[in-house]
Amino acid sequence: MTESVRQVSENDQLRADIYQLLAALLRRQPSPELLQFLANLEIDANEDNEMTKAWLSLQLAAQQFSDEQLEDEHFALFLGVGSGEILPYGSWFMTGSLMDKPLALLRQDLMQLGFEREDNVKEPEDHVAALCEVMGTLILEAPSYRQLAFYQRHIGSWIGRFCDNLAKAPSAAFYATVAQLAKAFFEMEASAFEQLSLDIPVNCPGSADLQPATSDLAKPVELMN
Repeated sequence: MTESVRQVSENDQLRADIYQLLAALLRRQPSPELLQFLANLEIDANEDNEMTKAWLSLQLAAQQFSDEQLEDEHFALFLGVGSGEILPYGSWFMTGSLMDKPLALLRQDLMQLGFEREDNVKEPEDHVAALCEVMGTLILEAPSYRQLAFYQRHIGSWIGRFCDNLAKAPSAAFYATVAQLAKAFFEMEASAFEQLSLDIPVNCPGSADLQPATSDLAKPVELMN
């Protein structure tokens, strides 16, 4: 990590917080503390947009579901006996296979950016929760062009289909509202990145010409707990 302090706008802080929230919800069922936080969200219901509708739906769901129900739902969706109803991996959505070329490319880029996988982590790095964690970190610590490059290469082409599949999964109840929030948020991200791509070059985050002498993300961080 460099010694300089990067100024983070209020909007970027909110984006990073939403990425980390989605990561927490998609990694495992929400803890009682997180559920309480969601149930008590202060939401301006007068704002008529998809994000507001999604926040209200998630808040209502957080007030209605028990810990046991959420544990069962998360297991059915993402784990299951053998496999869950949803395979939350980028490689699967991009190629129809697990542990495929997109995962190898992702690992190269993560290495260049300074991320390391913890030894006790069993999930591949292209798990949607891990990717959300990386984006949350990049927003706070890396230039916009790195955010854009990472999003376009590893997330943007398939995340909408993931949200749609999660929303329609047979066991999705609480997680249908998580999918609603994710869908609305990633649509906003896609629009913002589309505008950003008009102003800066789109390059691989691991390419040599983008690697500074001192990387903004030199300090390894844990991808998933």
